[in-house]
Amino acid sequence: MNKYLKQAILWAFIVMPYIYLASIWNHLPEQVPTHFGMDGEPNDWSSKILLLFIPTGLGIGIYFFMYIIPAIDPKRKIELMGDKYNSFRFTLTIFFAVLGTYLLYVTNAGSIKNPNILFALIGGVFAILANYFQTVRPNYFIGFRTPWTLESETVWKKTHRLGGRIWVVGGTLIAILAFLIHSNHIFLIVFGTLVFLMAAIPVVYSYIEYQKEKNGIDK
Repeated sequence: MNKYLKQAILWAFIVMPYIYLASIWNHLPEQVPTHFGMDGEPNDWSSKILLLFIPTGLGIGIYFFMYIIPAIDPKRKIELMGDKYNSFRFTLTIFFAVLGTYLLYVTNAGSIKNPNILFALIGGVFAILANYFQTVRPNYFIGFRTPWTLESETVWKKTHRLGGRIWVVGGTLIAILAFLIHSNHIFLIVFGTLVFLMAAIPVVYSYIEYQKEKNGIDK
């Protein structure tokens, strides 16, 4: 894809929540729901002025945050990702822009008819982002940054290879189960368990692999 076309698409998504907010602004009450329970009903309200920053600014916020990361990366390893990093930033920015727009829609509707749609979206993004894990070089901002992965580039690579596979499986399961499990409370437990495993297994694995490397133990 042409880089200028890619940037145009990216900025179209970034401004999308602002355009949507402008279209509903006059119809919103001064106090809008900004937090919802698992039943989809609002349980906290704030001034609609807050919507100008959160969630509307999620997309543009992550865009600029990831734009400056390569410049402040002490090891300059992120720069070595090249187009892969740009694709990673592209995907993540679009996700947060879509998420911000969806949250504005929910705020305007006053309730969430199906809270699990949000979890399905999150699961899908987990699975998509996992494809970039093997291209991530050791750095202090992105990836499984444990004391053991940062100490050894070999452990970093092994951990991200395994973590990528786990995130593909875990993210896909989250997206599918969001539509299969109709009890919000049960799904929340399942979601929390899967996210915990997706985070914990690579951490434990990195420690084990580091100890093997340190002690000169081959597989």
